[in-house]
Amino acid sequence: MKRFALSLIAALFCVAAVRAQQLSVTYEGKNGPGKGKNIVFLSGDEEYRSEEGLPMLAKILSERHGFTCTVLFSVDASGVIDPNSGGSITDPEKMDKADAIVMLLRFRHWPDEAAKHFEAALNRGVPIVGLRTSTHAFDFGGKDTPNSAYKKWQWNNKEGGFGRIVLGETWVNHWGSHKKEATKAIIEESAKGDPLLNGVSDVFVTTDVYEAHPVANVKVLLRGQVLKGMTPNDEPADYKKKAKGASEEQGVNSPMMPIAWSREYKNEAGKTNKILCTTMGAASDLVNVGLRRLVVNGIYWGLGLPVPDAANVEIVGPYTPTMYGFKGFKPGVKPSDLK
Repeated sequence: MKRFALSLIAALFCVAAVRAQQLSVTYEGKNGPGKGKNIVFLSGDEEYRSEEGLPMLAKILSERHGFTCTVLFSVDASGVIDPNSGGSITDPEKMDKADAIVMLLRFRHWPDEAAKHFEAALNRGVPIVGLRTSTHAFDFGGKDTPNSAYKKWQWNNKEGGFGRIVLGETWVNHWGSHKKEATKAIIEESAKGDPLLNGVSDVFVTTDVYEAHPVANVKVLLRGQVLKGMTPNDEPADYKKKAKGASEEQGVNSPMMPIAWSREYKNEAGKTNKILCTTMGAASDLVNVGLRRLVVNGIYWGLGLPVPDAANVEIVGPYTPTMYGFKGFKPGVKPSDLK
């Protein structure tokens, strides 16, 4: 009995210790157009190192533009960042004060108590920038949360879940060959002059093009040219492939798949969310100046602020992103280490 009591006390002590930790990180805004605005970044994917890329973007928006930026993470039971902890999101109540959200999530299955904070932000009409796997952000109603109240956001339900309903598309397929064929972004002719593309050029990323057939009311900004290799000088790929629902094969670059688009989404509460979605966004992709600028432009546009002609997206401090993959995230890192 005494041993049991001691074990219980030790377990409660561990829980209290984790709760006392800093489980999210906030970068206070400096002077700039974003002063007084709060951006919340949602990190949680097993593959594309959002736990590295999103803090870097948060520092840029804080230091260079004046926004106060808070990054939330998936952590393990000890409070260490663990992208594989799909049911974890730290300090979800921070979303209650979000003026905008930037997300890179993949198959998350948070408790309903956490998800309700995200739903409340969505229903307030906050603008959202969705990166890469955010098209398939949630796995509510799957084996880990079969009774979740948020099954409507399940990525593969008949409506396409959060990705299709809100962002404009869900997960379909890899279109380019994963880890073998990189992506060169081509500006959509009809989008030239759009403020979201101010200063955006020479976008090249080493993630592959996703197959995507967004809903009708999106504005395509960029299309993804599949390359034959992993360098920006590689030639465009020239083989054929069959798209979802197609009866015949098409050239992999004819037409090219959309890789960035905007839309306005009228949510269940009757408010409108301004949406920027891109299927690029791995931490290693974000070394590209043009892609970083697209994300920063998305925040200005979403909040109704004048979009700079060429936003300052110089990285703050060192940034050596890990190559994407299901293995290799940096072990032992706590949110407080990223301050």
